[in-house]
Amino acid sequence: MDKQGAEALGAGGHGRPHAARHSHAGSIHTDPQKARRVISESRHAFDERYPELKLSPVVGLICAYEEEANIGAVLAAMPEKACGLPLSTLVIVDGGDDRTSQVALEAGALTFTLRENLGHGYALRVGYSLAVELGADFVVTLDADGQNDPAEIPRMLGPLIDDEADFVLGSRRLGQDATSDRLRKAGVRVFSRVVTALGGAKLTDSSNGYRALRVLMLEDVVDRLTQPQYQTAELLITCMKRGWRITERPTQWLPRASGTSKKGKNYLFGLRYARVVLGTWWRESLARREDPASVRGSVREKPARARRAL
Repeated sequence: MDKQGAEALGAGGHGRPHAARHSHAGSIHTDPQKARRVISESRHAFDERYPELKLSPVVGLICAYEEEANIGAVLAAMPEKACGLPLSTLVIVDGGDDRTSQVALEAGALTFTLRENLGHGYALRVGYSLAVELGADFVVTLDADGQNDPAEIPRMLGPLIDDEADFVLGSRRLGQDATSDRLRKAGVRVFSRVVTALGGAKLTDSSNGYRALRVLMLEDVVDRLTQPQYQTAELLITCMKRGWRITERPTQWLPRASGTSKKGKNYLFGLRYARVVLGTWWRESLARREDPASVRGSVREKPARARRAL
């Protein structure tokens, strides 16, 4: 991600700039100009720490905001290989005032530290762009709070390796949900039905952050992503509408190791998530209508890089 890449990331949310407003448990609005500056400055520090870096074929991508108490155990459980392929662990630290960056560095993870809190969506897009630029073939995203089990990475990655899919969602409904929030569980069911209806692929858990992604697909969609916070829904619907193949695998959903969720109250999370789902569907539907030839998912073509990765 060079200067041009940082500018593209900072241009998310194509409307007028917002003044920066931080709410650690809710939505984050970030001025795109500020985001470009923060990403560019942070990338300079990353390049100095890791000159001439090339990523492994598989990247375990963990975005973290003030997770010093939890991320160490997650990193200790990350495998060095998955499905026989070397795995690099890449942590994107989304600002914050605690020792998350130091814990990640001490654990030996590749650590990209954003100097200010921009939002989960920006942090994920930084990780996606690094994977595209630095030679990875597959990305597996998982949480920094201990709710996803790194031992399940091979199960998530398998459909990509076997060329059965381009996007694999972890499903706590097909697997096991060990949390106790009944309202959030009901929301998972409702939004999965909505996304299934809008996208055409039958899904049971559309909001799970445990995902395995083909980098060729990310290369196609990353510049279309604009959400600063609820970007998991935006990525899923964008990929569905552009023809990339989606499947699910059963996973465990564990309680947070410690602390409280930063997603906000259930009703606020639901409203914001719904807004992103419907807004992304409308945007991508219009784009597909205006330029059907631009839809270049793997259902339509098999680029050489995808064949080499298998």
